[in-house]
Amino acid sequence: MSLAAPSRWVRLTLARLPQFGLARVPDAPLPLVRDLWPGDAARGATILRGEVDLGGVKARINPGVFSDHEAPPALREAAHGFTWLRDLRALGTDAARMQARAMVDAWMSTAPRDRIADRPDIAGSRIAAWLGHYDFFAASADDGFRQALMANLLADARTLAALLPAEAQDVRALTAIKGLVAAGVGLPDQGGMLSRALRFLPQELVNQFLPDGMHVERSPGQLQLALQDLIEIRAMLQSGQTQPPNVLIPCIERTASALRTLKHGDGKLALFNGTREEGSVPVDLVLAQTGRGGRTMQMMPQGGFARLSAGKTLLIADCGRPPAPGRDRLAQAGTLSFEMSVGRDRVIVNCGTVPAATGPWRQASASTAAHSTLSIADTSSSEIHQEGLGRKPETVAFKAHEEDGVFGLDMSHDGWRLPFGATHQRRLYLSVSGDAVYGVDTLLANQPQPFTIRFHLHPSVDANLQRGGEAMLISLPNGRGWRLRAPGARMTLEESIYLGGPAPRKAEQVVLTGYEDGPQSVQWDITRIG
Repeated sequence: MSLAAPSRWVRLTLARLPQFGLARVPDAPLPLVRDLWPGDAARGATILRGEVDLGGVKARINPGVFSDHEAPPALREAAHGFTWLRDLRALGTDAARMQARAMVDAWMSTAPRDRIADRPDIAGSRIAAWLGHYDFFAASADDGFRQALMANLLADARTLAALLPAEAQDVRALTAIKGLVAAGVGLPDQGGMLSRALRFLPQELVNQFLPDGMHVERSPGQLQLALQDLIEIRAMLQSGQTQPPNVLIPCIERTASALRTLKHGDGKLALFNGTREEGSVPVDLVLAQTGRGGRTMQMMPQGGFARLSAGKTLLIADCGRPPAPGRDRLAQAGTLSFEMSVGRDRVIVNCGTVPAATGPWRQASASTAAHSTLSIADTSSSEIHQEGLGRKPETVAFKAHEEDGVFGLDMSHDGWRLPFGATHQRRLYLSVSGDAVYGVDTLLANQPQPFTIRFHLHPSVDANLQRGGEAMLISLPNGRGWRLRAPGARMTLEESIYLGGPAPRKAEQVVLTGYEDGPQSVQWDITRIG
């Protein structure tokens, strides 16, 4: 009979067995774990009224949510993860404290438990949140509440230790490890949990981060969340006077550089692969916690993003292959799309996403048509499924260059090789002054194809057709104007929607239409006027 490692089911079963007094429940946690990120008092007031905002979608959150197994998964994940405790803490009232305590008490009293609650990342998030906000909602509670809380924390931590390494191949695996680090540091006499967490952390960093610092999900938003987890792990190890693995600090530095590369002039992130400009924690605050100034990269060779900047103009382009299966749950069909900002004003954007989106909303927000790039016959460059991608580009190439004071980026992908036998080539150029952007979109195909090129506009800018449809005037909030021209293509101004902010907003898009029997290449330019 072989002595193979016990299965995940066996480890989980053993973790849930009584320990016959060997694992004494501590009276209180050590004051070594604290939540590093500020909450939002306005969101806290919303939670106090029994609602939570899931990326612009309001949902009910009350003690009953823990037993509602039919609630949307995004709501159940948020509820059982308890990161929203920081918003109640930011509100800071006695009513907020009592609401936090009541919600935790309801969670502990709920049976049977929602399976989502036992997921390693959700358990890790909950452990870190309960320990990080213990002084806010639990320190002044009665003995019965505190004893129940510590017993649940210990049980959660034992279960989490048994479930590592987590099956998830994305940022959720880091959150699970963070939770076990929190338990190892914050629960007395649980040093074995810390050792187990540190056993898996180095390899997880290798699995999760590319050499240029980008996260494997290729989502700026998930990159930020991953960096937040790393910063919290570092802080907890420092509080517990534990030497971090040698790979942790260099990984934080590389990841910070990648995050800076994907930040617009307004301090918020570019909208690729499930990212929204409105995060719960400001990007600059996260970067400030990294401890070093860091650098901004022009190219991310493994992550597949490029940043061209001159004057006040910035272009950020997605020129990488979509993430692999198991890491593509948030992936969108935006290959070769780009965003443009001037100073703090966003001009050309992707549509963004609704985090809780399913079904038609997932399909629409992830489609190629929701991105500022070319699409063929209303077909996306990647097949979009609820849990990831199907068909997608296999070969994505890019190269940056500079010539005569002009910064250039050449890109291509073969995402339409199977349905249309086509390859999309895109060239972007940015003048040395930043006053002009030039582009060329070309289709290489056995047969000519009908195509459209979209430029989604941020809701804060205005657009008007000029010269009988030959040009589009784009006016920024500061009154400055830019003109978009595309000789030889039909130009229209159409409705769009912007999902990157706190709530969906009406927007517009400039659409260039190509014809199946016409040229398969369009040259366009966006130049500053006045």
